[in-house]
Amino acid sequence: MTARPKRRKRAERIERWGKRPSFMLRRRVLVGALGMLFLAVIASAFERQVMEKDFLRNEGERRHLRVCEIPARRGMILDRNAEPLAVSTPVATVWGDPRQLVEQPRTVRALAGALKLDGTELMARLTAKRERAFLYLKRRIGPKETLAVRQVLEEHQLRGVGLESEYRRFYPSGEIFGHVIGFTDVDDRGIEGMELAYDSWLRAEPGKRRVIRDGRRRVVAEIERIKPPRHGRQLTLSIDRRLQFLAYRELVRAVDKHRAVAASAVVLDVETGEVLALVNQPAYNPNAKLSGRESARRNRALTDVMEPGSTVKPLVVAAALEAGLVGPHTPIDTNPGTLRVGPDMVRDIRNYGRLDTTGVITKSSNVGVVKLALRMRKAVLWRLYDRLGFGRATGVKFPGETPGQLRHFRDWRPFEHATLAFGYGLSVTTLQLAQAYGVLAADGIKRPLSLLKLPEPPAAERILSATTARRVRTMLETVVSAKGTARLAAIEGYRVAGKTGTAKKAVRGGYSARRYQSVFAGMAPASRPRFVMVVMIDEPRGRHYYGGKVAAPVFAKVMEGALRLFNVPPDNPDATLLLAGVGDRR
Repeated sequence: MTARPKRRKRAERIERWGKRPSFMLRRRVLVGALGMLFLAVIASAFERQVMEKDFLRNEGERRHLRVCEIPARRGMILDRNAEPLAVSTPVATVWGDPRQLVEQPRTVRALAGALKLDGTELMARLTAKRERAFLYLKRRIGPKETLAVRQVLEEHQLRGVGLESEYRRFYPSGEIFGHVIGFTDVDDRGIEGMELAYDSWLRAEPGKRRVIRDGRRRVVAEIERIKPPRHGRQLTLSIDRRLQFLAYRELVRAVDKHRAVAASAVVLDVETGEVLALVNQPAYNPNAKLSGRESARRNRALTDVMEPGSTVKPLVVAAALEAGLVGPHTPIDTNPGTLRVGPDMVRDIRNYGRLDTTGVITKSSNVGVVKLALRMRKAVLWRLYDRLGFGRATGVKFPGETPGQLRHFRDWRPFEHATLAFGYGLSVTTLQLAQAYGVLAADGIKRPLSLLKLPEPPAAERILSATTARRVRTMLETVVSAKGTARLAAIEGYRVAGKTGTAKKAVRGGYSARRYQSVFAGMAPASRPRFVMVVMIDEPRGRHYYGGKVAAPVFAKVMEGALRLFNVPPDNPDATLLLAGVGDRR
């Protein structure tokens, strides 16, 4: 019953359309449609891969191709024996995508804990920069922080955070070299010290490379290197790390012992003019986060001035000897221990009576040295001070170096001629005073000073005759004898020449009666000096304040170490160390 109606309906359709349905036609139509669609796909692919290749490639590169920096290493700073004083080590820097991180507040707080940051503050930073795709979260983190960050990323699957490689400056000797080396900022630019003075020499230039990054800013592939990195150049200082450590240690001990406000010490190589040690107190550690007093970061040996006091008396004697006014044994009457110069009075601490020129140095007589200075024209004394470098920077190219002050002799007041003879009325740095004593040590030759190791000694200038310089050195040996004011500067087995100085500090309205600067300037071995050293202790507040008691012992300890370290043979092997105990210690 059911088959017949079906056949009847099929017959009716055939009669209506006139023929049977063609399944072959349907197949052809379908195949044709699919063929057209395939051809359209092929044509579209051809257009994109051939006709629009450059356009599409540029669009893809614009979205995923980036130019990245290749980190470069800042140049090392070495001591004269190639010991590292400043090095750059690879560290990690953490960056983030604020757009993604603001949506993950809980994990951001975990990340802040790993970075030792305040979570609320970090979230506020991200929120303020939420329109940006890149933000440094913390730069140049240590190994422990890096490990903690990686753990947070793995545990919390934190999106929008990555690590990059950079270099961080590290100073192995810490505060011992802090004032000399200085430090750099977060972008590796020199801020203080030699890091700043030779920043262009040490600075590195990052390279550039073209890479493909994925959506998480990870580098998928490196396309090409556009520019190779240029590492900074190496800088070798004249400083000897061993001697620097010794000088630093002894200076710290002296400051603690005498409860001083500050101190400086400089050691020079007489033969080359190189600075072998330069230390200050207070000090700072350039590795630590900079905080506290900015005064602790001053390199006082070059930036702070002092009135040198009695340490200039040998220079006055040298000028008198050079002018032929006196000899080493010319008698000078210092009675009655005072001398009136115009309306003002010059005084000794006691009446030394009749002295010779050498005795004036031995006893550090103000009256005696003023009498010598008044025999000279003002221009003669000024010219020697000027040629020795007072009132001018030493030329070591250290940032912030102070030139000191030396007024022209035409501007001297009547009493100023006298006060300049015993170290008042002019101001010098510790390094300038060391340079002046270097002339006496080098037989009258002045060599330029250098904080860099020199391949050979620089050109020198003669300031005094060799005879005058040697005579003054012989006089200075008496200061370190049993008769002099610096017995504590003596070194067993070596002849030592030097001079003490104890100057009152200038305050508003005059000079303080209780604040002093204690100085010792000396050289060894005196027969043929190899080293010059100046020690300045600022405002010792203990029992003693004379240079012979406060500064001279520091000189003896450091100079003894220098002579041993550099294998300088003794020039007085039969001598025994002087015992201190009595007498006037200025």
